[in-house]
Amino acid sequence: MNWLLLILGGLFEIGFAACLGKVKETTGLESKLWFGGFLVCLAISMFLLIKASKTLPIGTAYAVWTGIGAVGTVLIGIFYFNEPATFWRVFFISTLIFSIVGLKFVSN
Repeated sequence: MNWLLLILGGLFEIGFAACLGKVKETTGLESKLWFGGFLVCLAISMFLLIKASKTLPIGTAYAVWTGIGAVGTVLIGIFYFNEPATFWRVFFISTLIFSIVGLKFVSN
């Protein structure tokens, strides 16, 4: 169950990073609404990380949480914000994914 909470927390981390990207692109009320979304996603993400780390090792939990956020944020950047998908970006994101999966397998 705690792995599920951690994955969900990582997804909300992707959400707050995506909202931050939209805050940068917008102005006025729309920007403030995206900032509100950023704060909500941030709070939920942190809460889920705290809940998951009660039984998972903090080093593993934090690494997996940030890894999910990093990979997801790069993918959102590529598919939603039209950032380049160069060979090296995809290569290093792939190595990050393999590292996250590896941490899951070696953790109790």
